[in-house]
Amino acid sequence: MKEGLIIRSTGSWYDVRLEGGEIIPCRMIGKFRLAGKKLTNPVAVGDRVLIELETGNDQEGETGIIKEIQDRKNYVIRQSPRKKHFLHILAANIDQALLIVTVVEPKLKQGFIDRFLLMTEPYDIPVHVVFNKGDVYTDEDLAVYQFLKEIYQSIGYHCYISSALENKGIQQLNKIIAGKTTLISGQSGVGKSSLLNRLHPDLELKTKDISQYTGKGQHTTTFAEMFDLGDDTFIIDSPGIKTLSFNHLEVQDVAHNFKEFFAASAQCKFQDCTHRNEPKCAVKDKIEEGLISELRYGNYLQIISEIEDQNYWERHSEY
Repeated sequence: MKEGLIIRSTGSWYDVRLEGGEIIPCRMIGKFRLAGKKLTNPVAVGDRVLIELETGNDQEGETGIIKEIQDRKNYVIRQSPRKKHFLHILAANIDQALLIVTVVEPKLKQGFIDRFLLMTEPYDIPVHVVFNKGDVYTDEDLAVYQFLKEIYQSIGYHCYISSALENKGIQQLNKIIAGKTTLISGQSGVGKSSLLNRLHPDLELKTKDISQYTGKGQHTTTFAEMFDLGDDTFIIDSPGIKTLSFNHLEVQDVAHNFKEFFAASAQCKFQDCTHRNEPKCAVKDKIEEGLISELRYGNYLQIISEIEDQNYWERHSEY
């Protein structure tokens, strides 16, 4: 068997780069699960795998079968957008993530930032939040950016403003990704592909305008793919995300991964405090004192409400 790295996923086939640089299209046989959960993609870009070369296949060129997935140091996982009882791995074995957002075009859904961080926080994956399309921001938009920057930088997430059109922030972002494996993610239409083309012009990624009919972003990246930028610098470009749901999580999972809530919860009266109606809740006290963001708290309540509603209907669906 040969060891390799998954550099591209197309759904049923995976491109595996071997140690010598050769790329072998591979498929999987059998079912793989993660912590007992079903997966839409058993392996993801960034995984190290062992493959066995196939003989006598009808494909042009050499192909292989993925036989084993090596231990992961981390992964970023979400509820599948198409199969709600399945999970989908966005990427594995990353050093950090760049979350690309924008205040306008399309209009920012701030709750999306907190939902993305809920995927990375379990493994303490550093996240840099990049507010793109800064060239079209009005003074009001810039005030929104500064407001959000203060919230997220106060809890340990770095924030930046960028513009692919004006080449703004590109040098700084290149320094951030240098020598690391970075997941690049964001909602559809935030200018992710344009920004990546600025970071590394040789990528020549396809771009697409915002839909004039819906005002929403349109997908340009179809499958996750890793690009080698040289000098031990790798980026994983992932398809634009429209929504993020978490029916595979429990309420306490969410509470523990809103990092400032978890830090404050040591002073809560109840160990399993959900920070809603319980007495002597340190999180609610800190919100009243202005030490925890009311905006983040509102997003937290929305997420756990969705999880509880989903769990309720699943329990009662047989009746």
